[in-house]
Amino acid sequence: MARRYDIEYAMEAISHAGTVLGVLAKDGVVLAAEKKVTGKLLDLSGAKDGGYGGSGEKIYLLNSASVETTSDLRVLSWAFRNVIGGVAGLTADANSLVNYARTAAQRHLLMYNEDIPVELLAQRLCDMKQGYTQYGGLRPFGVSLLYAGYDPHYHFQLYHSDPSGNYSGWKATCIGANNGTAQSLLKQEYKDTIEVKDAIGLVLRTMSKTMDSTTLGSEKLEFAVLTLDPETQQPKAKIYKPAEIDALLLAEGLTKKDEDTEMKTA
Repeated sequence: MARRYDIEYAMEAISHAGTVLGVLAKDGVVLAAEKKVTGKLLDLSGAKDGGYGGSGEKIYLLNSASVETTSDLRVLSWAFRNVIGGVAGLTADANSLVNYARTAAQRHLLMYNEDIPVELLAQRLCDMKQGYTQYGGLRPFGVSLLYAGYDPHYHFQLYHSDPSGNYSGWKATCIGANNGTAQSLLKQEYKDTIEVKDAIGLVLRTMSKTMDSTTLGSEKLEFAVLTLDPETQQPKAKIYKPAEIDALLLAEGLTKKDEDTEMKTA
């Protein structure tokens, strides 16, 4: 079989991107991602206020539904639906795929009056990604995705797709930089009976050992959990705000001080 160098180059670009890690639990799915674009002058107001569709760089809502507003159009609550995604690679390519996924999900909802099954959404994206490897004048998308979702057929699911258009289901996996180290740690600690509260700790511990950064805080980390609403039993995605991420890290005892701060206090 002939080698596809364009796909290999895309995979190489992904291997240097920020880490994205997913863990499938009995009662939900946990996603975490390392943000590479950081800086004191970067405007993070959208992330702090919980902007629509995610925090802007690595984790996105792929299927969302109705919104409750006041008379002056202030948002009271979102009724989130069943799929969120984490991306590693070229952010511009990821934005294009996220928009395509959202359109496919809403088209399915309009036609069948039900949320799109998680695997079907992964197939839709992979069909398009494979087409970009088949024709002249096109290049593969330089991005891999993790899909975390829920549907009544197979309940909670976690999928991974790569630039070639292949996809696979996982109990726990990692894409991006240092994915080999993360996979080894997950193999040692993952259990089939794990619950979301324990999966959150496993994900944060693994990220703390694999991220290139010397600090571990909300400025370098994105975090999301997909569970069932206890009252409605409908899937509900929660993309954590920076203050909530810091609280999780503090609860797990994983908050690291910046080296400059340590030197000043020494």
